[in-house]
Amino acid sequence: MSEKPAIRNPRSAFIFPGQGSQAVGMGKDLFDNFAVSREVFEEADDALGFSLSEMCFGGTAEDLALTANTQPAILTTSIAAFRAMEAEGFPKPDFVAGHSLGEYSALVAAGALSFADAVKTVRKRGTYMQEAVPVGVGAMAAILGLPLETVEVACDEAAEGEICAPANINSPAQIVIAGNAEAVDRAIELLKERGAKRAIKLNVSAPFHCDLMLPAQERLSKDLQQINFSDLRFPIIENVSADINSKGERARIALTEQVSSPVCWAQSIETLLAEEVGTFIEVGAGKVLSGLVRQINRDVRCLNVENTESLRNTLQSL
Repeated sequence: MSEKPAIRNPRSAFIFPGQGSQAVGMGKDLFDNFAVSREVFEEADDALGFSLSEMCFGGTAEDLALTANTQPAILTTSIAAFRAMEAEGFPKPDFVAGHSLGEYSALVAAGALSFADAVKTVRKRGTYMQEAVPVGVGAMAAILGLPLETVEVACDEAAEGEICAPANINSPAQIVIAGNAEAVDRAIELLKERGAKRAIKLNVSAPFHCDLMLPAQERLSKDLQQINFSDLRFPIIENVSADINSKGERARIALTEQVSSPVCWAQSIETLLAEEVGTFIEVGAGKVLSGLVRQINRDVRCLNVENTESLRNTLQSL
């Protein structure tokens, strides 16, 4: 738990979830109740050339678990929620941030890139990530209850010439590691010996945010070079550095580097706390990020918008 800064003049941040928040039926309530949200799903269907909305509302869990489908589905649901918030008169955030894939949602919200470009790109991103590593070669594991330094040392020892490194630094008590499956297994055993409360393999389709993703990063870089990036309407906290950025060109670079770099989420929240952010609104499916924020600082207010009820409740709270 970090030392809690005194928040004298609370500011707000919209935070956007990444993979891990998927569920069949996501976004249906927004689609049914907000014309602007319906337009987002229709735009996604047109951009992708198939009915993503149909997959979200009535598809199978197996279909939505495929990362090439999961990524555009989560992005679309988040932007559908964001557009509904705009239409209902939510005040603009002082900052935005997104976890992994959620960084695309945050950049669309900040006006750095168009939704159509983003949804097409994240579908490719999912495909590239899936194809970068043969099934079974890579793995990820969640490590609970150990500091980052201990995890880093164990990963270095376990690598033995393979890849093994922190991939998601989610909170001081929760770090996800990624790499070659055998190296991750060795790291799990070392971390259990060194006092991890839990060290468990995750059921994921690829080892995200490690050097095994460099082939995906190279392919995605070419696509990102073809997209127009504008400067941001409100600044973002980058995954790769936890720094504040308002420049479109820097956002393009950060999205490229992000593919094979760890997600510095805990550090990003610390940056926002240092900027006197006292209200965090999670925009999209689930409350995973809100839980992580509370692990870092319990004095802040965490709200969420994923359907009509939560939108109304959050607007009323503000």
